[in-house]
Amino acid sequence: MFCQTHSHVTFPLGVTTSSRPKGIIMRNMLRAAAVGAACTALSLTSAVAQATPGGPGVTGKVLAQKTIGDRDYILREVTIPPGQGTGWHYHDGTLYAYVKQGTLSHFDATCASDGVYDKGSSLKEPSGADHVHLGQNRGATDVVLEVLYVLPHGAPFAEDAPNPGCTFQ
Repeated sequence: MFCQTHSHVTFPLGVTTSSRPKGIIMRNMLRAAAVGAACTALSLTSAVAQATPGGPGVTGKVLAQKTIGDRDYILREVTIPPGQGTGWHYHDGTLYAYVKQGTLSHFDATCASDGVYDKGSSLKEPSGADHVHLGQNRGATDVVLEVLYVLPHGAPFAEDAPNPGCTFQ
């Protein structure tokens, strides 16, 4: 392990505060805090529940996770290749997404488009089984989303749902 803990602060191995100028100590403390946060995030990511992935090549990578009370706050990068989608699903908590790359086409359970989101756009997905939806990449480049999940503690990223009768998947 490349981290060690000293009285409430996690330091990378080799960082000390002995006889150094105050600016260097502060810089090392900030670096230590960043490495400590990374160590914590890495130790938490293995415990995250995984939902069934969408189409071929759809991937998700946890960037950070924190549990506060009965809520999990998870930052995840989701990549959807051209011609693929998320599959029909809903979430047990609210999601906030930012389109980092590409264009996301979003559909609700009435089979109607409820939004087309280009690079730089953001969207919010409400929670609950009454908010079944599908995200698709109908463009020529990957869609990359930065997604903040606010979920009940231990809930999966998504709950799979059957196609609500739409002619597309």
